[in-house]
Amino acid sequence: MSWVLDNLDLIWALTVAHLRQSAIAVVAGFVLAVPIGWLAFRYTKLRGTVLTVVGLLYTIPSFAMFFVLPPIFGFPVLSETNVIVALAIYAVAIMTRSVTDGLASVDAVTRSAAIAVGFGPWRRFWTVDFPLAGPVILAGLRVTAMSTISLATVGALIGVQNLGYLFTNGAQRRIIAEVFAGVVAVVVIALIVDLVLMLVGRALMPWSRRTVTPRFDRMQWAHA
Repeated sequence: MSWVLDNLDLIWALTVAHLRQSAIAVVAGFVLAVPIGWLAFRYTKLRGTVLTVVGLLYTIPSFAMFFVLPPIFGFPVLSETNVIVALAIYAVAIMTRSVTDGLASVDAVTRSAAIAVGFGPWRRFWTVDFPLAGPVILAGLRVTAMSTISLATVGALIGVQNLGYLFTNGAQRRIIAEVFAGVVAVVVIALIVDLVLMLVGRALMPWSRRTVTPRFDRMQWAHA
């Protein structure tokens, strides 16, 4: 406990950096996953292929990803950008299926009614399909956020400063309190972000009375 009290400034700084990296990656992943998920929903013949290819992105070990991306995009290996882009790719891998499943869950009668009253594809998507798919998409977003917050700690392996630093530094120096502080901080951030997303979802989707609970599957396990 004394170590924690003596290093509150360090823990706070790492927490802010960790939250910033995770938030950017989740937002970027969500923005990219929506059109990809829509394409998978819209073109049923390609759905299996698109979802399989996107899902395979999550099977790439995170440490390997950090060395694959820099030659492609031109940023340094030891950079925060490298970590954020890798996290965003993993976020897309998780979110795309949620978007597709959410759009597929919209009642066909409701969609037909929107077409009957003259809604074009663009207007129908944003005013009918996307809102009604919201609960399923939100569930996927909550899973994505928690997975990203956890996975971001791997960035410490390439020297990027976030809460993962407490794991690596604490393990090297055998300071259990430091490692424990990192674990607690990551869990607290994940819980707070999940609560915020749930409350925002309820505010934006008052018509939804059933809460969709995030469900982890094998793809959501953290990478080595």
